[in-house]
Amino acid sequence: MDNLSKPNRIFLLSPASCGGRRAEILLRKEADFDLAFRLRSLGVALGEAFSFLSGLYFRGKMAYAARFGRTEQGLPTSLVITAGRGLLAPETAIHCEDLQAFATTPIDLREASYREPLRRDALNLATKLVSNCQVVLLGSIATPKYREVLVDVFGDRLYFPAEFIGRGDMSRGGLMLRCVDAGRELDYVPVSGATVRGSRPERLKPRSKSE
Repeated sequence: MDNLSKPNRIFLLSPASCGGRRAEILLRKEADFDLAFRLRSLGVALGEAFSFLSGLYFRGKMAYAARFGRTEQGLPTSLVITAGRGLLAPETAIHCEDLQAFATTPIDLREASYREPLRRDALNLATKLVSNCQVVLLGSIATPKYREVLVDVFGDRLYFPAEFIGRGDMSRGGLMLRCVDAGRELDYVPVSGATVRGSRPERLKPRSKSE
């Protein structure tokens, strides 16, 4: 299948945890490594900060979305789900106070300050999609925290990688990086009606490139 016949795809990346040990390290006033210094001064890209916080999993999502995202009419190929600010482009500049705000906003559908910005931005995106565009969630569908809002907005246009089922975060990250190496997309299935849990797949074979 050539690129002209492939459907457009926009990837929605689930967020990194902003309240863990790596966030504490990044936000320490005494931290003198480059990322922490830039976060306190000029700001850093959201995707870069989340890649530090989440490690392999978010790096895999970023690389995979950059490799396989396809859109028309100036739409982004990927957007990041955030706690309290809806969907943001990975290149959005953030500062210390933004990470602190993310950390204090529960990713919980009962929390309006999380739920409503996500719904708002998803609805806005839905109005701009061309007929052959799929929205692919690179994140867990085992809990409703992303799934319910996004299915409500996108319906049967919302997909996720079938090979995510049964894998933990690190395994998903490694899988996506291997797909980038091989130039191979995963198989996507609709989120609506999908099996959300399954048996653990076989362990991934070592990558030829360093992770």
